[in-house]
Amino acid sequence: MITYLVTGANRGIGLEYCRQLKERGERVIAVCRSASDELKNLGISVETDIDITSDESVADLVTRLDGQPIDVLINNAGIVERVSLERLDMNSIRRQFEVNALGPLRLTQALLTNLKQGSKVIMMTSRMGSIEDNTSGGSYGYRMSKVALSMAGKSLSVDLKSQGIAVGILHPGLVKTRMTGFTDSGITPEQAVKGLLARIDELNLENTGTFWHSNGEILPW
Repeated sequence: MITYLVTGANRGIGLEYCRQLKERGERVIAVCRSASDELKNLGISVETDIDITSDESVADLVTRLDGQPIDVLINNAGIVERVSLERLDMNSIRRQFEVNALGPLRLTQALLTNLKQGSKVIMMTSRMGSIEDNTSGGSYGYRMSKVALSMAGKSLSVDLKSQGIAVGILHPGLVKTRMTGFTDSGITPEQAVKGLLARIDELNLENTGTFWHSNGEILPW
């Protein structure tokens, strides 16, 4: 049985990760600030009151885990706040950097002793963090923080390779969740996570550091 730790697990893609992994028979540790009823009813291990932007909170999670090995760390927690050039909100940009970029790096570093040779680290980024693919502008805080997250993932893929730990940088696609306003043009969380798990399953030290769409397409930086 493989142990997965999923952040941002209370709803959306994180909740769906937990649901599908549970159905596969995997051991799941769900991490969130507060647990939804849907998450509580899955019958998996849930660690609440965890804020990935806080050193103290992350240290508390490490203590709770008490050294238990983690095979796959899925850094899924994230936020999106619309910031345009006309309404440039620096506090919002900083907040998105803290959650989307610094939080996953903080958590990964804190859990290095729980990872081992053969473990995998997943950074849930976004195609909106692709510089080459940006043709619509705007969304300054979200785009910039996701670029930073992808760079963190790429550096981790280099630094952790000698330890036998692979890193995947994944875009779920446009998904119908609260974060996207349940857009009609998106795919369902079920579809997204099915593809994401396929990418995680095929992640290894040969393709570590790859920026993937959940459908298997390699995305431009």
